Amino acid sequence: MSTLLSLLGATYVAGSINGAIVVLRLAGKGDPRTAYSGNPGTSNVHRLAGLPWAAVVLLFEVGRATALAWLALRWLPLAHVPLVGLALVLGIRFPLLHGFRGGKGVAGFLGFAVLVHPLAAALACASWVLVFAFARVSFIGSFAMVAVLGTGVVLRCGFGVESVVATAGTVALIYAAHARNLRGRSAP
Repeated sequence: MSTLLSLLGATYVAGSINGAIVVLRLAGKGDPRTAYSGNPGTSNVHRLAGLPWAAVVLLFEVGRATALAWLALRWLPLAHVPLVGLALVLGIRFPLLHGFRGGKGVAGFLGFAVLVHPLAAALACASWVLVFAFARVSFIGSFAMVAVLGTGVVLRCGFGVESVVATAGTVALIYAAHARNLRGRSAP
């Protein structure tokens, strides 16, 4: 139990380090929360600073999440692994280190699922591309991606209460983060 609690706490803190905010500040590009959609995520970084900076942020977010998934898979029973994914997205959404104003968690959840269920992660990326090709709206593609990722995590970690509730909570947090998009107040 202490391993689980320690890993959850460390994951929340690690998730609180927002790659977009840190990278753009170090590059002298400002705070991504002050421009365009106001979201410190990869899509907004692309709008604000261009593709190379968006790629750096995406690699940071996915890499950090993959490392945390590796720790969870190594140290925890499989049924508890999705709790680490939830702690990660909580840190991304409500970052202690950035005034509790964070990103949406899509890239983080993708990075987490890459190790938990690699096939689901690949299918999730394909689903984003396919949905985006038809809808031409990034967040709609993200919805499809997150649904596939959540399904993959549950399939790998089991249908026990901890796994299902943690995964459903993660998906719900990410979907709720897109509420402004659904109301039409934010650029896609």
